[in-house]
Amino acid sequence: MDKKNALRAGALAAGTTLMMLLMSSPALALTRDDGDDPGTGLSVVETLGLYVLAPIALFVIVAGLVMVLDRSNPDHLVKTPGSRTKASAKVKAGAKA
Repeated sequence: MDKKNALRAGALAAGTTLMMLLMSSPALALTRDDGDDPGTGLSVVETLGLYVLAPIALFVIVAGLVMVLDRSNPDHLVKTPGSRTKASAKVKAGAKA
């Protein structure tokens, strides 16, 4: 029974994909519409900078800010049960003495 359902689902997915590919006509992308005013293309360096380097740089900046601002106070650190931070270990060591 499972094999029959899997075959049916595969046939449905393949049919849907095929119909979508046939209905979307990429050949029509070559004809210009009224009001189309494409700008100049980007060079390889501009494309890599815009779509690769800029997102990586933004990620590094945000991650760096989060790390710097999170380490400012040891009480803000996420604690798991049974673990102690340096500040709490010093307090407990001082309390025992």
